[in-house]
Amino acid sequence: MRIGNLVEMTAPLSSKFLAEPCLFGYSSGMSDETEYRDALPRGAVRGRGAGLAPGNRFESVRLHVLGEALDDELREHPCGEQVRTEVLPDHARSVINRVDSDDLNFNWTFNPYRGCEHGCIYCYARPTHENLGYSCGLDFETKILAKLDAPALLARELSKPKWEGDSIMVSGVTDPYQPTEAKLKLMRACLEVFAERRQPISIVTKNHLVTRDLDLLRAMAADGAVSVAVSITTLDKSLAAKMEPRASNPADRLRTVRELREAGVPVGVMMAPIVPGLTDHEIPKLLEAASDAGAMCASWVLLRLPHQVKALFLEWVARHYPDRAAMVEQRIRDTRDGALYNSTFRVRQRGHGERAKQIKQSFDLFARRYNLDGQWPKHSREAFLERKPAFVELGRERNKNQMRLF
Repeated sequence: MRIGNLVEMTAPLSSKFLAEPCLFGYSSGMSDETEYRDALPRGAVRGRGAGLAPGNRFESVRLHVLGEALDDELREHPCGEQVRTEVLPDHARSVINRVDSDDLNFNWTFNPYRGCEHGCIYCYARPTHENLGYSCGLDFETKILAKLDAPALLARELSKPKWEGDSIMVSGVTDPYQPTEAKLKLMRACLEVFAERRQPISIVTKNHLVTRDLDLLRAMAADGAVSVAVSITTLDKSLAAKMEPRASNPADRLRTVRELREAGVPVGVMMAPIVPGLTDHEIPKLLEAASDAGAMCASWVLLRLPHQVKALFLEWVARHYPDRAAMVEQRIRDTRDGALYNSTFRVRQRGHGERAKQIKQSFDLFARRYNLDGQWPKHSREAFLERKPAFVELGRERNKNQMRLF
C-alpha cells in the first residue's frame, strides 16, 4: 500500500527479507519508483549514527521510502537534516534490576535513561527500544526516556532491610552521562543517593561529563565504593565522530581517565567493542595511551550485533567506508563461525575462531606490556553496612507517613 511517498509493508514478511540487510546510500537521481527498505523518511540526517529506521521486530508493519521522496529531501537538505532529541518521561516503578548472566561480572544494574543520545552505531542495547514500540535505529538515539523519579525510587530500594549493598553496575544498558544528562542532572541526583549511603557502584561511560561529579566520586572512592570504566574504542577522531557521533572524542576520554586518576577515583579502560577490520589494529596504541593517562586496568568486548543492529551496522560501514565494507563484514564473520552474531553466553563477548583468538592474544600481550592486566578494583560494602540501619529506619518512617494519608 502506498502512503504518500512511503510504501507500507505488512506481514507476512519472509525470514530472508527480514534477515538480509539492504545497503544503500542517499544520492541524487534515485529512481522515483524504487522502494528503499527501512530508509529514513527524511533522508540522511546530520550528527547521528543510524542511517536506517528498521521496522520494530515485534510489529508486522515497516515503511519503505520511494526514491522520489529521498531526492526531494536531498535537494532541500543537501548536507542532511538535523533531528532534535526528544526526552520523554519513563514512569518506572523500580530502578535496580537483577541480572542473571554467567558471563557478566555483576548481578545488578541501574540505568536512569533508556535510549542513548551518543548514537553509537554498534550499540548492542539498541533492540531494547523495540520493547517500547520504537525503532532500534534513529529512535534509539533521538527518543530518550528519562526515569525522572529515579532518585526517590533508588533511595527507597536501597533502604529496604533485605538490601545488603551488593555492587551495582551503572550503565549496563545506556550511558548515564549522555548529553541529555548535562541539562537534566538526573544521574547527579542519583549519585548523591549512592554517595550518601556509600552504596558500591561501577560506572561505565564514554563521556567527559562524568568529571562534573568528581566531588561525589572522590568521597565514595575514599570508602572503596566506586570505580569508573571509560570506554574508548578508537584513537581516530574521524572514525569516532562517525561511529559514536555524540560521545566525547578520544582525546577527551583519555583526559577523563587522567582526571579521575588524579582525583583518586579507581579508573580503567574498556575497549568495547573491538571491531574486526576497523579498530583491532589499534589495540597496541590504544592501550599505551590508556596507560599513559593513568588507567589501572583494561578489558575488551568483541563487536556484538544482535537482531537488527546487523543491518544498521553494515549500512553504516557501506556509507562511510565503502572500500572496506566487504572486508569488515568478512572479518566479523571470521569471529562468529561465518555468522554476524552468536548470542551464546561466553561466546558473545569474545567470539570464536582464529581471528577472535588473535584479537585476544594481541590484547592480552599489550595489556601485560603496559601493566593493564590486573584485576578491576573490588568494592567494599563496609561503609554501606555501617550506615544502613539509619537509612532502613528512615525508610520505615516514610512508609508510616504515607500510610497515614489513607
